[in-house]
Amino acid sequence: MATLNLSSWVHHSVRKPRSASVPVPGSILGSNRSFLKIPPFLLRPKLTVLSVVTREENSSVVHEEKEKDLKFDFMSYMIGKADSVNRALDSAVSLREPVKIHEAMRYSLLAGGKRVRPVLCIAACELVGGEESVSLPAACAVEMIHTMSLIHDDLPCMDNDDLRRGKPTNHKAFGEDVAVLAGDALLSFAFEHLASTSGVSPARVVRAIGELAKAVGSEGLVAGQIVDLSSEGMDQNDVGFELLEYIHVHKTAVLLEAATVLGAIVGGGSDEEIERLRKFARCIGLLFQVVDDILDVTKSSEELGKTAGKDLIADKLTYPKLMGLEKSKEFAERLMRDAQEQLQGFDSKKVAPLLALANYIANRQN
Repeated sequence: MATLNLSSWVHHSVRKPRSASVPVPGSILGSNRSFLKIPPFLLRPKLTVLSVVTREENSSVVHEEKEKDLKFDFMSYMIGKADSVNRALDSAVSLREPVKIHEAMRYSLLAGGKRVRPVLCIAACELVGGEESVSLPAACAVEMIHTMSLIHDDLPCMDNDDLRRGKPTNHKAFGEDVAVLAGDALLSFAFEHLASTSGVSPARVVRAIGELAKAVGSEGLVAGQIVDLSSEGMDQNDVGFELLEYIHVHKTAVLLEAATVLGAIVGGGSDEEIERLRKFARCIGLLFQVVDDILDVTKSSEELGKTAGKDLIADKLTYPKLMGLEKSKEFAERLMRDAQEQLQGFDSKKVAPLLALANYIANRQN
């Protein structure tokens, strides 16, 4: 009986397509968060995923041991890591004076969520040989900044949303003034918390701080947000995929990328390992947004835990809007394959969480 080999996943053998003149996405694996340009894959028939199997084992004992080793319980992994992150966040941002601001910070920070970014950080750290404990400050810092971005995104002056993770948004619960300050406090405390990392060389901690700062600033998260705001109401014929990718690589993918890279840095990864994980995260970061755009037009508010269809109402640029729903799904499949490719060569057991996380992002329903 054949078994699935996690160390060698799907490969596709296709003739290299001719370049196309249609301005749609191609590859985001270039340096400095380069833009997608050519989409020949969108012009060829949808590829059929082929199963990759090993040769049959003569010994049933060997076969059973291999099956046992290759099994990975993703849900247990996510629950366990999310629990570690939640406990660390609860401890880091305790309810103290001034009570009101810490209450507002905790309201959004501990409101649940899938904890994808901090789990990515931990998984990347463990992949390159580090321990969960050394990655927790970085994982929590990324989640603090992510929460800040959600608080600010929901404000009336931004996306003007009333619902987040199934609860009233921060400004609905505490007022706009407190919500702004809660986001500011989380942003600054994230760097203070990251600087407290122990068991890692000072040089690596400083490198991690610089990486996170760049991801959040005017060339990262803020850049994506400002271009996103500026693009609202623009005529579809006046915008291209380069602009759409710029928004999402900077607004969404950049923080998933930072989380993964921070894990690799504090975990002691080599420069080569860090850059491969950066490319992996860039792919799944953009994949996260493509899936988010698809869900926004295919799911209800109850299913999503946030307001459905808000991008359509705000006339925002989205992948379904520019590419159509089916082409968006094909693009998501392409990103998934590119992400998997970056993980080839890593230990098959240690890489399982990242492969499972990529699959989770691709197939999530909210």
